[in-house]
Amino acid sequence: MHIDPKEGSPEMDYAEHMRTYSLFCKMTLWTVISVAVLMALMGYFLT
Repeated sequence: MHIDPKEGSPEMDYAEHMRTYSLFCKMTLWTVISVAVLMALMGYFLT
């Protein structure tokens, strides 16, 4: 994702925004992977 800071507010910290968004995407990915592994393990051990 690319943000052009020329079109936005000069008060906004675009670098911090991009770091936060990147962390959000990584945490979402790891949460989805963890839930998928958990569901697979539950399917294997509980059925």
